[in-house]
Amino acid sequence: MNATGLVRLAAPGDAADIARIYNEGIEDRIATFETAHRTAEQIAATIAAKGDRFPTVVLERDGRVIAWAGAGAYRDRPAYAGVAEHSVYVARAARGAGAGRVTLEALCEAYAARGFWKLLSRIFSENTASIALHERCGFRVVGVYRRHAQLDGRWRDCVIVERLLDER
Repeated sequence: MNATGLVRLAAPGDAADIARIYNEGIEDRIATFETAHRTAEQIAATIAAKGDRFPTVVLERDGRVIAWAGAGAYRDRPAYAGVAEHSVYVARAARGAGAGRVTLEALCEAYAARGFWKLLSRIFSENTASIALHERCGFRVVGVYRRHAQLDGRWRDCVIVERLLDER
C-alpha cells in the first residue's frame, strides 16, 4: 500500500475495471489507435494469454482499479527477449494525481524482476501529459515516428520513449 492505493499484479476480477479505463482512453482519442471498445472478457483473455511473463500491474483505491499498465513482446526474435512494449492508462477521474507514476514505476520493477532490460512505448505527440509522466519515470525520448498512422482520418505522430531498467 502506498499514498495512492494498493499496487499489485492484475487478477481476473480486474478485467472489467481495466476495460473501463482502456475504453476511456479509446474514447479520448489521445492514447491509442484502437477505436473499438474492449469487453471484460477480451481483457481477461489477454491477461491470461500473457501469463506471468508479461504481467499487468494495477493500482487499486477503495476497492476499485484506477490505473493499469501492461506490456507485451517488442518483437519475436530471441535477441529482443528482454525488451517489452508497454502502455499505461489512468481513469479519467484519477488523472493528474500521481496514479500513472506509481503504476508505471511498478511495471518497471515487475519487468526488471523478470529479466527485462528495456521498456519502450509510442505516445501520441500531443499527449504531453504522458510524455512528461514517462520522463519523470526515467524514460528518454529517442525519436518521433512521423505520420505513424491515421486516427479518425487524421495522421498522428508518435514520440518513442525508452527506459533501460538496469540504470536506476
